[in-house]
Amino acid sequence: MNELPNDSRAPGAKAAATDTAKKRGLLVSVKYFFTDRDKLEPVMVTILAALFALAAGIGLIFLVSKQPALSVRNFLLGPVLRSYNFYYLLIVMVPLTFTGLAMCIIYSLKYMSLITDASFYFGAVIATAIGVKVALPAGLHPLVAMLAAGIAGGLIGTLPAILKIKWRANELVSSLMLNYIFFFLGSFIILYFLRDNSQTIFASLPFRKTFALPKLIPNTQLHAGLLIAIAFIVLVSLFLFKTRWGFEIRLTGANPKFAAYAGIPVATVALYAHFIAGFLGGLGGAVEMSGLYRSFIWQMDPSYAMDGVIVAMLARKNPKFVPISAFFLAWLRVGADFMSRRGDVAFEFITLLQGSIILILASDKIVNSFKARRLRKAVLAANAASANAMAEATR
Repeated sequence: MNELPNDSRAPGAKAAATDTAKKRGLLVSVKYFFTDRDKLEPVMVTILAALFALAAGIGLIFLVSKQPALSVRNFLLGPVLRSYNFYYLLIVMVPLTFTGLAMCIIYSLKYMSLITDASFYFGAVIATAIGVKVALPAGLHPLVAMLAAGIAGGLIGTLPAILKIKWRANELVSSLMLNYIFFFLGSFIILYFLRDNSQTIFASLPFRKTFALPKLIPNTQLHAGLLIAIAFIVLVSLFLFKTRWGFEIRLTGANPKFAAYAGIPVATVALYAHFIAGFLGGLGGAVEMSGLYRSFIWQMDPSYAMDGVIVAMLARKNPKFVPISAFFLAWLRVGADFMSRRGDVAFEFITLLQGSIILILASDKIVNSFKARRLRKAVLAANAASANAMAEATR
């Protein structure tokens, strides 16, 4: 009888072989990650930055608190001491996730725009107008508001890119100026067109009941915006690493001249990257309004873009790691808030920790020093090997 071909194995045997190959491939990938210093060193710097921030926070608590042990306990364990605190942590994660994803796209393009702040705030204003003035069925109402806010945020997001492409204006400076413009424009719209005159505080008219997102857990503020944020983590990850447009963004950020030489429209890439980032910011503002508030009450700019900067830097511009970095930053925020309520350390000390994280992560010299040291060792080893070889040859 002729031998059976390999494909004639039993289905169970083929499935087992496939699973073994997948596990072996996963083990090889993990081993390669921990042996590839170019990938490992940035991760280690990020972890060290987080640990340094925690250590600095604990040290500061011991300096200023009269009950440092209790304050440290509340700071580190506050998010899990009560179920309400943990739900609050998940709520805080939602806007951090949206702005973190937006900044991941902008940083992948190697731009320094902070226009996400204006997109987020003005997206909340657009959502407020739809939540107050437009009558739509439940479920459809917040979706329409999110779409409109996302489009408005996307259009706002393209402005720094247009200014840089047309007139070579610095995107960081122009985005900061535009943030003020859209903050005051949004405040003007709320104050003169949507304000509730029966309130003594700055507040819009109450939202329609159909505008609210459903709650995930009864008797809590945890809303469906968390699920929307999780869905967009997956979508942005697929977009940035599995599509042609995401590849163009990453290639343009790595080397704009090479991208242009390869036929990629660099200006177009910058425009649609900023539109998508602004869309995420505007969408985040709409989700925050429909999920957490009954009316617009922001008297100050929440400045979620700076939080998004920290989230994106901790995630190393990779959307897959945004939930981890957003969870870490939310943990610090909730712990600091719980500590300030139960102790004598002000909540504002968290800004010092955030500043230390930015300083460490923004310093490329830390990673570059590791690479330079390794390169020097490699060059010295190569020179020694060549000298030994020449010595052996002359004998």
